[in-house]
Amino acid sequence: MPISRTIEYKDADDLFLDPTNPRLGREITSGTGVQQSRVLELMQDWNLEELALSFRESGFWPQEALLVVQEQLYGHAALVVVEGNRRLAALKLLRTALSGQPSARRWQEIALGLNTHDILFTQVPTLRVDSRSEIAAFLGFRHVTGIMEWRPAEKAEYIAKLIELNHLSYDEVRRKIGSKAETVRRNYASYRVLLQMEEQGDISVKQVEKRFSVLFLSLRTVGVQSYLQIDIKADPERLARPVPPERLKALAYFAQWLFGNEEKKIPPLVDDSRDVDDFSQILQSPQAVAYLERTENPNFEFAYRLAGGDETEVIRLLEGSADNIEAALSRVHLHKESVQLKKVVSRLGEDVVPLFHQFPEIRARVLDGLRGGS
Repeated sequence: MPISRTIEYKDADDLFLDPTNPRLGREITSGTGVQQSRVLELMQDWNLEELALSFRESGFWPQEALLVVQEQLYGHAALVVVEGNRRLAALKLLRTALSGQPSARRWQEIALGLNTHDILFTQVPTLRVDSRSEIAAFLGFRHVTGIMEWRPAEKAEYIAKLIELNHLSYDEVRRKIGSKAETVRRNYASYRVLLQMEEQGDISVKQVEKRFSVLFLSLRTVGVQSYLQIDIKADPERLARPVPPERLKALAYFAQWLFGNEEKKIPPLVDDSRDVDDFSQILQSPQAVAYLERTENPNFEFAYRLAGGDETEVIRLLEGSADNIEAALSRVHLHKESVQLKKVVSRLGEDVVPLFHQFPEIRARVLDGLRGGS
């Protein structure tokens, strides 16, 4: 049975925070050598006070039991919390405050009236888990697609671990966490691209993690896949290093365009996720790409025009206008006496005349059609 049905009550000091928790960041989760004090320090910004106040008023409910697994940690067997780290951290900070070493005055205030031997600390409800792999589906659903979502980079890291440590296919991960195979695949590809960026040395991976959703969105576009030569449909083994060696220089350019360069004080070229599709169009234009690669701090709008994006935008605007006019024509006869409507029609006519002047052959054809119709 993956999760025990029998609640065991443990002393908070006998339970260990998970040093591989994805929320701690990859520089921490890459190994288990980080000490508990450091893990607790990193967790103090996770809104733990609200949990501590709840414990202070209502105690620790058994239905909120921590999921724990026994494994080797710091050279000996330990009960490590794999679900419920925030709850355990809140308990540990409360107990620390009672010992006269509060991390902040607020914790000392919350701990008033408690003592270190209170059952809140000595009888923490836990449920044993056979192994992490046994509850991968539960954790994945809860934190990747469920109500307790991790941040985008954390989700991708967890998906990558499911694939690599448990040797699962995209479809198997999809079924476990309740997602789509395409989403799983792109998360994996994005995470592996992040690791390749980290290998470059001069790319700020923290910025990449902060704006990971932009990377994730960009990898669905033809322009980015083509520029980096990523086969987004490849199996996990081939996608482990998605960017081929001959495109690593392109990857460095790509990272700067998406995330900027703090050292050189260069802002991201793509500063909004809504610009990802336009960025893809830029990367499909050799002329625009050449401009980006030779310019230290390129201009997005200029690159977009070089890629024909200005034409696309003008077409989009005029198509919208044409659609609106066609919709209005079916009802305009009902309001022919409207003064406001006449003003709008006059404005439209004044705009259409110079527009026709730009396309004399179209103007001639329309006028011929009007004469023929009369």
